[in-house]
Amino acid sequence: MNFISRLIQKLNWHTLAAPILVIMVLAMLIIPLPTFLLDILFTFNITLGLIILLVSLYMKRPLEFAAFPTALLLTTLLRLSLNVAAARIILLHGQNGPGAAGQVIESFGQFVVGGDYVVGIIVFAILVIINFVVITKGAGRIAEVSARFTLDAMPGKQMAIDADLNAGIIDQEEAHRRRSEIAQEADFFGSMDGASKFVRGDAVAAILILFINLIGGLIIGIWQHGLSLSTAAHDYTLLSIGDALVAQIPALVISIAAGIVVSTVNTGQDLGKQLIGQVFQNREVMTIVAVILAILGLIPGMPHLPFLGAAALLGAVVWYGKQGKAPEKVVEPPVGGVEPEEVTWASVEPLDPLGLEVGYRLIPLVDKGQGGELLARIRGVRKKFAQDFGFLVPAVHVRDNLELRPTAYRINVKGVEVGGGEVFPDLLLAIDPGNVLGKIAGTPTTDPSFGLPAVWIDKEERDKSVALGYTVVDPATVIATQLHQILQSHGADLLGREEVEGLLSHLASRSPKLVEDVIPKMLSPDKLKKVLQNLLNEGVPIRDMRTIVEILAEHAPQSQDVDELTAAVRTALGPYIVQGLFPGQSELPVAVLDGQLEHLLQESLRNSNGEALEPGLAQRVLEKAGDLMQQMEAGGMQPVLLAMAPMRTFLARFLARSAPRMRVLSYAEIPESKKIRVVATLGA
Repeated sequence: MNFISRLIQKLNWHTLAAPILVIMVLAMLIIPLPTFLLDILFTFNITLGLIILLVSLYMKRPLEFAAFPTALLLTTLLRLSLNVAAARIILLHGQNGPGAAGQVIESFGQFVVGGDYVVGIIVFAILVIINFVVITKGAGRIAEVSARFTLDAMPGKQMAIDADLNAGIIDQEEAHRRRSEIAQEADFFGSMDGASKFVRGDAVAAILILFINLIGGLIIGIWQHGLSLSTAAHDYTLLSIGDALVAQIPALVISIAAGIVVSTVNTGQDLGKQLIGQVFQNREVMTIVAVILAILGLIPGMPHLPFLGAAALLGAVVWYGKQGKAPEKVVEPPVGGVEPEEVTWASVEPLDPLGLEVGYRLIPLVDKGQGGELLARIRGVRKKFAQDFGFLVPAVHVRDNLELRPTAYRINVKGVEVGGGEVFPDLLLAIDPGNVLGKIAGTPTTDPSFGLPAVWIDKEERDKSVALGYTVVDPATVIATQLHQILQSHGADLLGREEVEGLLSHLASRSPKLVEDVIPKMLSPDKLKKVLQNLLNEGVPIRDMRTIVEILAEHAPQSQDVDELTAAVRTALGPYIVQGLFPGQSELPVAVLDGQLEHLLQESLRNSNGEALEPGLAQRVLEKAGDLMQQMEAGGMQPVLLAMAPMRTFLARFLARSAPRMRVLSYAEIPESKKIRVVATLGA
């Protein structure tokens, strides 16, 4: 007994409800039922129908009753099985009178239609027409149209979710929930479209079952039991009508529920609140209707009491609504014109730190439903940048822009265009790295990331282009690669106070005492941000935040100058910087300043306080630096210029425009384990 009780406690009755109902339906088709059990099941059928109707009335959106299509099928099967069980009892025991099939059928046959089987047939026919022609047909049409529109809208909804996820408006969990809700919505309306066919079939089956019971009852009553024609017609007709009505009324209730479910608009309110709030909220309409009813009630020959009573009731509703609503303040418009609409902070849209705008032909690249991979590539770029440079850049807000050419795109940093180009969704970009073996047919262009010559080719030409030495990439990769380049060159612009706080929080989780002692006691967060921005401006990753903060803690008491603090951090990070520029090399090929130029620069910096160079000298140095950068790159070397520590910062900023890929290092940043090999000299 203890084992059985524990087993019963462990059983999940929620999971057993549907199997029990299906087994019960199948059993009723085969096993004869006693009349008292048939009464209980008919009562259960009516109760279930009313529960489903009320649930549909109180739901706020269709997906709250996602099980309705299955419930519709099960209740239809339950009604049909009850019809079969009742038909068996009627044909076997109908000679015993109207009570032979139980009290529920007898009550519907006697009380509902007054014991008149002709009236019963007419009432049943009207119910079937209402259910079959009006409610079921309309609900089925709504479900069909809703299913089509839901499926057509899925790509746009999926794209909106991906855009919000990529922009950081929602997290991965919320995006998964929304995608699941869209899929459930499509499945729901598709199931409702099919389930409505069951209700229509149920109405047809009810008509056929009624006539089968009538004809079969007359034959059995007259030929087998010797009843007179009038007695057999009276008894079997009342039994058949009672059975038909007791099944058809719940069917009508379920059909009404189906119509309510598929026609409900998602407003966040149940049906009752929607109707009361939208139908009776306009007092002017209510007043006009009350006046019309009062006029009709005063016309001679019209029923005065119903019309005047309805007019009085509507008038009371209007009066009560006025009393319950606070009086509105009347604001006089300003002299000389109408007061303009109030402008609030909600009217100011913040700029996206990082944005990507695409033409309408590039929308498939960001739509997962159409196989677009750009959003996944963008997430990969952000992850790669975070791993390389040590902080997470803001999410990329992707949107379409009808002002762009259909195949164009634009990358913005804080609302300013910093990159862009044109890609073709149906083509591939074959980039010439400089050593191709031949030409390829296509549309000539330039790679937007590195400025290399390239050709837009058909997808069928991929293998041929690769064999000739071209680097072939798809349009999504073209955009993602340029975005990665922009992140590297604009990392300092994307490092804001929020990102610095995130870096400090991440460091505090591992070294809480270090952060507590340094920030903000020894160095303010703004000074730390400027130091980090200086490092990023010169392509130095800030992954080693522990070392950076420790060096700042050593030097902050002596100086708060951002450039001096940056130089101290660079010296400490020297081995890491050199390793990034010369991976795996023990001998470093570098360029150095010509002795005469170095002397001139020292004198110029000393005389101008480090702020300016003589214009002619500056122009010659910039030209030479640009040529030197190209020569070193052509020789397969990383363009690196070695200078004395006092002039390193000035040279790095000075050469940034003419030689953007030239890295300027000081002698103090070179580890002792590395050897220097001078391969070029920068002179004026």
